[in-house]
Amino acid sequence: MSSAWNIALSGLRACEIKMAVNASNIANVNTEGFKKSRVALREAANGGVQVTLSQVKLPGVPPGMNAETGEVSESSNVDLAESFVDQRVTTHAFAANATTVRTAAEMQQTLLDILA
Repeated sequence: MSSAWNIALSGLRACEIKMAVNASNIANVNTEGFKKSRVALREAANGGVQVTLSQVKLPGVPPGMNAETGEVSESSNVDLAESFVDQRVTTHAFAANATTVRTAAEMQQTLLDILA
């Protein structure tokens, strides 16, 4: 029972980090020179989720002239469509892990009711 809790809680934490990074990327979509961050999730040795954060170094599309300074500036490399899809997928993963936590709690309560 404890294992199911720990794995699901690890998944919830990973989703929380991924959603925060996505939110930061979306918030900075119009920030000149901003480089988006990416979160990679993979299975950890203990059955939980391991989170790896990295910055995407690809340039924004295409550099343009800054109207205020007259200098050439690079836009951010954030793709809103990609970010929205990733946010949606992460929301579903969060919901699945929350359901696992709820089910584990219900199973534990049922076991306690049987033993009482």
